[in-house]
Amino acid sequence: MRTAEMIASSPARTGVDAALLARTIDALVACAQTCTACADACLSEESVAEMRACIRTDLDCADVCGTTARVLSRQTAYDADVTRALLRVCVQVCRTCGDECAAHADHHEHCRICAEACRACEQACSELLAAIG
Repeated sequence: MRTAEMIASSPARTGVDAALLARTIDALVACAQTCTACADACLSEESVAEMRACIRTDLDCADVCGTTARVLSRQTAYDADVTRALLRVCVQVCRTCGDECAAHADHHEHCRICAEACRACEQACSELLAAIG
């Protein structure tokens, strides 16, 4: 990914640690992709009806993470209040999705992988949230 390069090349400065911001954006993008793929894999399971909650949380997490990554990528006219609100929501949705996927991880490898991505993204968002206060 070229996230760090793009942040460094922007003339706009937010005062947020650029390396931490780049790591968080990368974690958000990875989580969005992983959750999308997990939802798709859940739809292919024989027991798809039992996977409804997992599919829903995967899709919610993918949407929130994708949106948050796009907003954090915009440095011009930075709004710390919006950033904090999005990061709080992202922490919650990643926790919820991670918990749901972890409940299926013993039977579905895609859920195990997704739970790990959600936990990593939750951690990254929490770190950035703490850094911006």
